[in-house]
Amino acid sequence: MAAPESRFQSIPLGVVVRRVPGVTRWARWTWSAVAVLPGAGSADWRVMREQDDVTEYHAATVPLELYRTDTEAYLTGISAKVPAIYVVMRETGDDKAPLEVVLATASPYEGQDYADSGEEIVEKVPMPEGLVAWIRDFVELHHEEEVFVKRRRDKQRTDLVEDGIGDSRISQLTDVYRAPTRSEKETIH
Repeated sequence: MAAPESRFQSIPLGVVVRRVPGVTRWARWTWSAVAVLPGAGSADWRVMREQDDVTEYHAATVPLELYRTDTEAYLTGISAKVPAIYVVMRETGDDKAPLEVVLATASPYEGQDYADSGEEIVEKVPMPEGLVAWIRDFVELHHEEEVFVKRRRDKQRTDLVEDGIGDSRISQLTDVYRAPTRSEKETIH
């Protein structure tokens, strides 16, 4: 873990994936991320628990990275009714390791970005209290409220110029909104 003054902090985060029997004949198994393990060591689909047909694996350990520029997102995430880590996974097609854990993030905005692509599987996993405290400390150290600044118009008078009014093919100023008519020369016989 980096020093508290750092603008970036990282912690290893183990991802627990559960395999349960599928409910249709087309899906033999259903896979989902169900927990995270802060400070976990490396793992490669290590079986943690088996009961009946349900198996839980420590699928992978990925870094959970916090950046000072994303504190607003972290604050939104830990302020939720149930704070969560977003685990991003991709299907591999391999029977022994059917999912690749790509990323774990505390930012609900980043999780939403991955979910919008439709390419990855994004699972919302409850955040352990110790992890909530670590993220809250980081946010308190680095978060700066952005002051809303309303954009003001300049004082230039726009009513003095009549560019774009009417049709330039009409030479009179009396009815600038009138549509042009065909002249006798343009009429096709």
